[in-house]
Order: sequence, then structure tokens, then C-alpha cells
Amino acid sequence: MARLLLLFAFLVLPALVSSQTQSPFRIHGQVYCDTCRAGFETSKTTYIRGAIVKIECKDRKSLQPMYTTQGVTGENGKFILTVNSDRQDQICNTVLVSSPISDCRTPDPGRNRSEIILTGDNGAVSNVHFANQMGFLKDKPLPGCAELIKKLLYSDS
Repeated sequence: MARLLLLFAFLVLPALVSSQTQSPFRIHGQVYCDTCRAGFETSKTTYIRGAIVKIECKDRKSLQPMYTTQGVTGENGKFILTVNSDRQDQICNTVLVSSPISDCRTPDPGRNRSEIILTGDNGAVSNVHFANQMGFLKDKPLPGCAELIKKLLYSDS
């Protein structure tokens, strides 16, 4: 009887544990307006409430779209998007869609998307993931930006 119980424990319990349903992924991020057109955040950066962001996942081989969802940034440009299913080997990105600020609507080409991993098969323990900051460029830099950029560039010297 003890052997039967031990056999059950070794064969059935691991299958039960591995078959548990995956919790949804929660993706946190933030969207900003690059008011100095510096290509990165500065002390003059503002954060955009009401920007639309999306998550898009594509098949790794065919690059065909497989999944998409979107949301809106809240206070301080922060967003949390939920993905209910494991995207396994797909290529997933958070992507800027639009900005509500009329003179800050151009996505920064280097900061307009952020790759994210949405699978539980990579060893990550948490289902909370963080996307890199993404930003839009202001049409014209604010006054004082040239001086700020010079200060930032020469502060490392």
C-alpha cells in the first residue's frame, strides 16, 4: 500500500502541479513627452495621461499577428495591460498608438516600442512584467533644453 501511495505521489502529483492554469500577465509601463527632443528622459520630461498603447504579438516565423490588446495611460503616464494567455514563443511588444497632446504626437523612433516576454516557460516567477518607457517627441523643444542637453553631455567629462 505504501508503495502504491509513493508511486501515485511521483507520477500523478507532478502532472497536477504542472497543469495549473497560468495567471494573467500584467504589463506595467509609462509614456512620456520628450519636451527637449533629446531621445531620452530629462528633468523637463512630462508624462502623458490619455495616451493609447497596445500590446501586439506576432508568430516568430511568419510574423503574422496572433494577439493584440490596448489600453490608455492614467496618472503620470502609467499603464497596466493584462494578457490572459501565455503567448509562448511569440514576439510581443508594447507599442505607442497615439498621444492626446497636440504638439507631442510623433513617436520617438528609438522609444516607440518595447519588447516584452509573455510566457511562463522562461523561468520567471512573477506574472508582473515591466516594459521600457516609451515616448513621443514634442514638435519644438522647450526653452532651456539646449542648455540642459549641454549640461548633461558635459557632466560626464
